[in-house]
Parts: sequence; C-alpha cells; structure tokens
Amino acid sequence: MSDRDRWQREILGPYVSKRPERRSSFTTSSGIEVEPVYDGEGATSERSCPGEFPYTRGVYPTMYRGRLWTMRQYAGFGTAGETNRRFRYLLDSGQTGLSVAFDLPTQMGYDSDDPEVRGEVGRVGVAIDSIEDMHRLFEEIPLATVSTSMTINATAPLLLAMYAGVAEERGIARGDLRGTVQNDVLKEFIARGTYIYPVEPSLRFVTDVFDFCAAEMPRWRSVSISGYHIREAGATAAQELAFTLANGVEYVRRAVESGLDVDDFAPGLSFFFSADRLFFEEAAKFRAARRMWARLMRDRFGAAHESCRLRFHAQTAGSSLTAQQPLNNVVRVALQALSAVLGGAQSLHANSYDEALSLPGAEAARLALRTQQVLAAETGVGDTVDPLGGSYFVESLTDALEARAREYIARIDELGGAVRAIDYMQDEIHRAAYRHQRAIERGDLEVVGVNVHDDPAPVETPAPPDYARLAEEQRRRLAGLKAGRNAPDVEASLARIRRTAAGDANLLPVLIDAVRRRVTLGEISHALRDVWGEYRPG
Repeated sequence: MSDRDRWQREILGPYVSKRPERRSSFTTSSGIEVEPVYDGEGATSERSCPGEFPYTRGVYPTMYRGRLWTMRQYAGFGTAGETNRRFRYLLDSGQTGLSVAFDLPTQMGYDSDDPEVRGEVGRVGVAIDSIEDMHRLFEEIPLATVSTSMTINATAPLLLAMYAGVAEERGIARGDLRGTVQNDVLKEFIARGTYIYPVEPSLRFVTDVFDFCAAEMPRWRSVSISGYHIREAGATAAQELAFTLANGVEYVRRAVESGLDVDDFAPGLSFFFSADRLFFEEAAKFRAARRMWARLMRDRFGAAHESCRLRFHAQTAGSSLTAQQPLNNVVRVALQALSAVLGGAQSLHANSYDEALSLPGAEAARLALRTQQVLAAETGVGDTVDPLGGSYFVESLTDALEARAREYIARIDELGGAVRAIDYMQDEIHRAAYRHQRAIERGDLEVVGVNVHDDPAPVETPAPPDYARLAEEQRRRLAGLKAGRNAPDVEASLARIRRTAAGDANLLPVLIDAVRRRVTLGEISHALRDVWGEYRPG
C-alpha cells in the first residue's frame, strides 16, 4: 500500500466522514481536478536545470539573482503630452520599462480627425496620428536606454516605423533600440476584434516586421504573441496556453515559408500571458508554456536552443477586478503578480485597483508599481530560481496543463493550423466564458465583494479627463501638421506604399520613409485598405 493510499484510508477517510468538504468540487479553470494531497505519484518532476532546454525552470540560469524582471506599467490616455507626463511620473517612481496603450482610432488605422472615430479619440489610450505625436510621447525620455513595449496589432508596423523614425531623427541607431511591438494580429481575429485587413495580408505585415527587426533592430522583440486577450475574453488557462502557442507556431511557419531562417528571427519572439486568479494554476501554466514552446520549436522547425526560449511579459487579470469594494483589487493584483514572478516572467504589469471604475489615477498607478517593488525588495522571491520547482502540486499541475493544451493543439493541427481554426478557438472561448459567468452567478465560483462578503461599501469614482478638449487639441495639431508639409511628397509616399503592398517587398523601409515625410497613420492605413481591402467576419 502506498503512503497516499494509507493516508486516504486511515487518516483522511474518518476525518471527511465527520466533516464534509467545504465545496463539492475542487477544480481549476481548466477543469483539472485538484486532489486533497499530492505526493509526487505520477508527476514527471522536471530534472533539467534553469537555463537548460526545455527551460521549464526558467530561460536563464540565474533568473532574478542576475536581473529582476522589468517593471513595465501600461499607460496611455488622451494626447501624447498627457501620456508623456504619466510616463515620466512612473519612471521617476522607479519603473524600469515603458508600455504604451493606444486609443481605438490608432489601433484601427484612423486619424483623429476622421468622422468615423468621433467620440473615441484618446479614450482607451493615447492618440498617435503622426511621427510628431510620437516625438511628443517620448519627449525627454532616453530611447537608447529605456525599453518600450507597444500594445498595437493591426497597425503595429506603422507605430514601429514611427518609433524608428523618431530614433533616427534624434541620432539614435536602430540597433540600440530595445522593446517589443505586440504585432499579434491572429488573436485579434480570435478574441479581441481590432483587425483591419484580411487574414493573409495581415500575416504578411507581421512577417515583414520579423524580417526587418532581425536585420535592423536585433534588440527589439518583433512580436508579443498574446494569450492575455484570449484569457480576458473568457478562455481557461489550458486554452490560453494552447491557442497562444498555436498562433506562435503559425507565425513561425509563415515566416519560414517566406524565406526567413528560423534562427535569425525566432530569438526576437516574445509572449504575453495573463496572470489570473488561481495562483498555483497560473504559476504552473508559465512553466508548462516554456516547456511546450521549446519542444514545438525544436521538433517542428529544427530550431537551435536559443530560438526555443520562451520569454514572456505578464499582466495581472483585468477581468478579475471588481467595481464593488475596489480596494480588494490591491490584494488580487499582488497575488496575481506573485504568481507571474514565481512562474518566471521577464517583465510584468500590475493593474491599478481602480481600473474597474475608470482610467487609473496617478496614485493608483504608483501603488501598482509599488506592489511590484515590494515583491522584488521585501519577499526574497528572487533569491532562488524556480522556488516552486519540485512542489508535488505544482509539478502535477504543470503536467496536467501541458496535457490539456496538447489536446487543443492536436485539434488545431487537424483543422489545418491556427488560421483555419479561428472559428473553433472562438467557439471554445465563448463556451468557457459562459461557464465561468454561470459559476459566478450560481455562487460556485466565489468572488469576494461580489457574491460573498458583499456588504455594500462606498465607491468613489474619480472625475474622467475632459476627452472632448483633448480630442480637439489633437485635431488642431493634426490640421497644423497637414497644412505645413509637402503635399507632392505625401502623394508620392502613398503611391510607393500602394506599389509595395501590391508586391512582396518588405514594407517597413517604405513606411519609415513615409512617416518621416509626415504622412499620417490614417493616410497610410487607407492606402493599404485600397490594396488589401478589409476583413469581414463570415
């Protein structure tokens, strides 16, 4: 008789017969049943060392003993000048990297003066119409030393072109620039919806960035393959893991088929995951992601080990924040951030407690940053590598999540890859989101302040920015830019963009030339619409 069998019969059995369990079912978000105790039976505890293939225990041998994760708080609202002030406030507070949120018009390829986007300018991020806005966004910020992440997808190559153009006009070499552009359009089709062009030209745009960054910006991450928005749409941890890696495989396959060498561009790939509510499942998910990606890259593409390292940014789960009793979110964010650190994140955004109510206030944003700084300075969490490694529970969850995720990937492969499986992934996410919401409504899933311990508490909602004033300022600056530039240069640039888009040459050099001639984001996006059309869901 094993020790576990003896424990279940002689110790646990009589105890449970006298005292029923608190819940009838103990399962993770992915439906993995949680045993009352783990003793390592059946788990394949990873014997590799940190920094060693398949990187389950970390992509670097020393992890945070050598360098802490980058503290990269997401920010952006209104105009470039307003956002620049928030960036400098966070950098002065000790933030170690920037993360830019763009407004919906920028994400969808419209200028701020377009009638289609009236009322949306600057509301969910910063409005960027031209390279002049990008200059204002990074005023007095040293681009050669600060790492910048840009959460942008359908228009990602345009924003990257503007960033590279700003650096060039400041005399900074492209090779010195560090950061990430999200550039993950597949998850837009699957979960988020800010797409512009049909799937095939959208993917061509993605691989153009891969090629350009490999050749011109070797310190820049050319994509951040995002599970975060998949999870926020309602996916389980196993679905987030599987669908994100399947998208990554699709990008790599497309790039290789376009003629790129996998080991030239794959070291520049990065990932973006959610750090959600179930602490141990999340830490295990990050460990499983590294192991799975390493093996997928080696087995499917013959990639060298450096190309098999999965580096990732994590953000605490915005969908877990509650407008009820918002100060509870401080605790949620701290625990979720800890799960990302214990899972080996390379950079991290901790949400502000007031985000369920409004754009984060300055003090709430600083408290979110201080949460990361307390984890780094006061807990000892970075003193040893992979401190959860060898935990019977965590190792078992790591194996179980990998097994569930592989089942999803096998189904995606059967359907012909991520592009052909878009409808399948959407359906799976919708079903998971429905089950999650029903569990909350039934009380099976407890949310403190919502369906348990929900005594009313006063909620103060900060006054929103004056978006109408900010939008008018933005339109006025844009009008001045258009009036002062060389119109024939603009038309010639747009004609070059159309010709290049109709062929197969890399678009990035043409885009950089255009933005330096003060061609706007909306003008470029509409020129590409002329050639490629727009995506229409079936």
